[in-house]
Amino acid sequence: MRSDLSVSKAVSDLAGAFAGRLLQPNNAEYEAARRVHNGMVDKRPALIAQCHGVADVVDAIKLARELGLEVSVRGGGHNVAGRAVVEGGLMIDLAQMQAIHVDVGHRTVRAQGGATWAGLNRETQLHGLAVTGGVVSTTGIAGLTLGGGIGWLMGKYGLALDNLLSVEVVTADGQVQQASAEVNPDLFWAVRGGGGNFGVVTSLEFRLYPVGPMITGGLIAYPFENAREMLRFYRTFTASLADEAAVAATLVHAPDGSGTRLAAMVASHCGPLADGESALQPIKQFGAPVMDALGPIPYCQLNSMLDAGYPKGALNYWKSSFLADLSDAAIDTMIACFEACPTPMGQLLLEGFHGAATRVGVTDTAFPHRQRGYNFLVVSQTLDPAIADRCTAWVRQTYDAMKPFIAPGRYVNYLDDDEAVDAVAAAYGPNYRRLRDIKTKYDPENFFHLNQNILPLR
Repeated sequence: MRSDLSVSKAVSDLAGAFAGRLLQPNNAEYEAARRVHNGMVDKRPALIAQCHGVADVVDAIKLARELGLEVSVRGGGHNVAGRAVVEGGLMIDLAQMQAIHVDVGHRTVRAQGGATWAGLNRETQLHGLAVTGGVVSTTGIAGLTLGGGIGWLMGKYGLALDNLLSVEVVTADGQVQQASAEVNPDLFWAVRGGGGNFGVVTSLEFRLYPVGPMITGGLIAYPFENAREMLRFYRTFTASLADEAAVAATLVHAPDGSGTRLAAMVASHCGPLADGESALQPIKQFGAPVMDALGPIPYCQLNSMLDAGYPKGALNYWKSSFLADLSDAAIDTMIACFEACPTPMGQLLLEGFHGAATRVGVTDTAFPHRQRGYNFLVVSQTLDPAIADRCTAWVRQTYDAMKPFIAPGRYVNYLDDDEAVDAVAAAYGPNYRRLRDIKTKYDPENFFHLNQNILPLR
């Protein structure tokens, strides 16, 4: 790595052409720019390139090579492992690149790599259109999509990556590449699940569908003592779920900060309101909820409903894996583990896979997890640094307790920094070797390695 003086000279030489901002630690905006969503991540880049366009991204890559700096790429900054920011290197920050264009006639949308789901949903819902997006609206579209894209519409329309039509990628050699089914199809296959391993994705084009603006959805919660019955009901109900519906189950704490434990379901139905009311009626009729906010809701509101539960700056540590099945023993283990949760911001979450997301071939995209079932996620969050270690220990203990019920597959978007390389291989399963071949073609030096890294073949 070059000296600070060399970095400053290189920045000065580029400043006249760079449309965005090049931030060093002595710049006033630097502190805010280096922070990502997870407050546990505290890294200090030597330089932050806040790009305003594709040419800025190309110049940032060239500058990193000239200075011998490691590179990270920030889209929305939500990745829990904090790989968007690099210690002592160059962070390519796309947060200023949020342009979105909706083509109503062709039912498509193209958005830049720094756009969030809040912005994309807002633009597409003007026309009653949507695509599968995340369940927290401040999440960036690029990171979520390139690693998979779980969302409320995936039963009907597949994962976010299943709806990609094309991407624009700046590769490690500074070349601007287009990728689609017709152009660079190997690269297009790889980015649909392979994350940021192949370059900086500067824009994404999605297929859109008629959804909303009003759908059926919301949250329904029960006393924690009813958790076992609720999770068994959830297992039965989701076994024959309509494509238009999506239901997640969670053991969670009340949002008032009291620490009261709850068992809850969050549901959605993207069809006509009458159909949604009928399809979700069994949930409303089950048990004696302490809160029932399940009913007609704007699609944009459903997608932002959980935002407050994931505040920027909270100290996060997560672990996840797919479950082989949601057995009674798995349910009992979840409940026992949640009783030991040390933070009122902790939760256990089940995300159901069914419908269109499971009707794609395992090798059709780089994302291989196409079986019906559940993704199990252990979430620890706290605003109190004094208990952060306890929270991390609880996540690990819970994950270990659930290992007897866990399937081999892993969801790459939830892998954290303590994961070994074999976890990445598990995330891609039978597609890992092909991904390594394509990585070798487009990034043989592993220039883009601060990600869920796919190693090139040596």
